[in-house]
Amino acid sequence: MTLKLYAHPFSSYCQKVLVALYENDTVFELRMLGNPEVDAELAALWPLKRFPVLVDGGRTVLEASIIIEHLDLHHPGSLRLLPDDPKAALEVRLMDRFFDNYVQTPLQKVVFDSIRAPENRDRQGVEDAQVMLGLSYGWLDGVMANREWAAGEAFTLADCAAAPALFYADWVRPIDESFTHLRAYRKRLLARPSMARAVDEARPFRAYFPLGAPDRD
Repeated sequence: MTLKLYAHPFSSYCQKVLVALYENDTVFELRMLGNPEVDAELAALWPLKRFPVLVDGGRTVLEASIIIEHLDLHHPGSLRLLPDDPKAALEVRLMDRFFDNYVQTPLQKVVFDSIRAPENRDRQGVEDAQVMLGLSYGWLDGVMANREWAAGEAFTLADCAAAPALFYADWVRPIDESFTHLRAYRKRLLARPSMARAVDEARPFRAYFPLGAPDRD
């Protein structure tokens, strides 16, 4: 039975899963959100209506990281996205959580706050999120000084998380030119065919970016 992915190509967490699928040429059906019928299907599967959601036969799989681990277990390809070695897997999971918690979360705070009515905006929260992004950039620049990919020499789940996180974060808070290792890593991620495909598929929706998508990438 064909895998079904409920997702939208402009969503960073959806791109995280799309990169994993594209890396291994995994066959799936994209149930693209924004269509009333598809949106209703998602609501029936997951009342919280968060996405992406994967349907694999009779099983509904939630949360981007878990979806990727599910794919690695049940639909493995030539590229393993989580190492078999437990110690190496811990490093991959650490970096995955870092990108979700300390890059994705603050960047989304800034983006979502900009959608609110002016009287409901959280100025302090946005300032704190910008500070967090700056601290995250500094830490990542040091980590990437001696690594090609997020957890070492192999492309993994952690890079699936990093690609969209850094792609959009640099729109919200441009990565300072002094962070040469991090900037080079972001460039490698965007040159990866899987992420380049995800970025191209999302181009038609750039006008929806509330802060204004920059004329680059």
